[in-house]
Amino acid sequence: MPIKRVVAPRIDFSELRRELHLPDGYPDAALAEAAEAAATPLPATDRTDVPFVTVDPPTSRDLDQALHLSRRPGGYRVRYAIADVAAYVRPGGPLEAETWVRGQTVYLPDGKVPLHPTVLSEDAVSLLPDVDRAAVLWTIDLDADGAIAAVELERARVRSRAKLDYAGVQQAVDAGTAAEAVALLPEIGALLAARAAARGAVNLPLPEQEVEPAGDGWQLTLRAPLPVEEHNAQISLLTGMAAATLMLDGGVGLLRTMPPPRPEAVAKLRAAAASLGVTWPDGASVGAVVSSVDPAAPRGAAFLMQAAELLRGAGYTAFDGAGPEQTGHGGVGAPYAHVTAPLRRLADRYATEVCLALHEGREVPDWVREALPRLPKTMATTDRVASAAERGAVSLAEAVLLAHRVGETFEAGVLDVDDPAEAGAKPRPAGGTVAIDEPAVQSRCVGELPLGERIPVRLAEADPKTRTVRFERP
Repeated sequence: MPIKRVVAPRIDFSELRRELHLPDGYPDAALAEAAEAAATPLPATDRTDVPFVTVDPPTSRDLDQALHLSRRPGGYRVRYAIADVAAYVRPGGPLEAETWVRGQTVYLPDGKVPLHPTVLSEDAVSLLPDVDRAAVLWTIDLDADGAIAAVELERARVRSRAKLDYAGVQQAVDAGTAAEAVALLPEIGALLAARAAARGAVNLPLPEQEVEPAGDGWQLTLRAPLPVEEHNAQISLLTGMAAATLMLDGGVGLLRTMPPPRPEAVAKLRAAAASLGVTWPDGASVGAVVSSVDPAAPRGAAFLMQAAELLRGAGYTAFDGAGPEQTGHGGVGAPYAHVTAPLRRLADRYATEVCLALHEGREVPDWVREALPRLPKTMATTDRVASAAERGAVSLAEAVLLAHRVGETFEAGVLDVDDPAEAGAKPRPAGGTVAIDEPAVQSRCVGELPLGERIPVRLAEADPKTRTVRFERP
């Protein structure tokens, strides 16, 4: 269950928006094009007989994906409909130009900064329920072991039957009353997760800190992912791996890549496992050990925090002709591509067009080919902005919530401890990262800290102006 604490005062996130230079509107020409594009005719291919559903946070309206899972002789069929954004954004137009400025949707507690105008992202292109929508439909057949047996890809008209949320789906799954489209989600998701662990994938079920409106104030939430969220993520990963295979076979595309964990980082994690009492059987992969850990336990949370250090260096790799030197994604354990969130992420629109062209045996459009080498830099820049917005919002909420409690003592779990070897020429005082339960805050603590243990800490600083929270060990 989520842990929620109300932040009494209102919080002004406008300074964070200014600091990150986030746009507060669209150029008139882009808005006019979006309004006109909303009337784009739907595809002739009709797949509205398939009872798709969407599964998203309850307040979301920018719905990228709809799914339908079923059995077939000898295995399963995964149908994954992705909003067909490219059908509504004209190459070379003012709307496309503005999406390159934004790169991706940036989320803040007081409202998001969307990649596309809401007339498209929350209406005409969004896979809302009970309306026909244009989609790029992936049909992926799996064998009984979850291996891909066949992939089909087409533009089609689809219709979602319901807008579901994760908590509701989890309750329905637990009660045995899940909708037809998602009834097999735990079975297929677990099968795909087992395959991921076998190939060395690393999935970190870390709790997420979120800032949400609550009456006249805000609440800080620490929420662990539900099982159905992990299962749903496996469907997206499956599609991304199918897309990567298609592009690598075709010799052109855009991969999401990450180097494999460095041996020295794995050795460090093994040492942390030993100190935290986490069992690491001989021959077990990192992913297998990670999946065995309870993230709700203090030592389990500390171990997962250490494991996060393995997942560094993610980026985009474009190629056209010879395959890239690095094709894999260390966290996925296989080649992987982003194609499932085109309403919220610029790269997905272009990668999807590559996949459609390759699957249909035609040339990749020039406007797509010309964009591919520019996308890695643009996405890296906007990834940094989106991450800074998320971190900044949480840090501000933490500082506001704790500002009147400086000097108090809290019980905390030690999640991370500084590595002296990485301190640099001017080492800072010994310390690390601690987490207190009430309110749900994770922040720096100065002092000698025992990894994975619970200790008393004193709040030394909580400054909303600098968005700084700092604890000290008494």
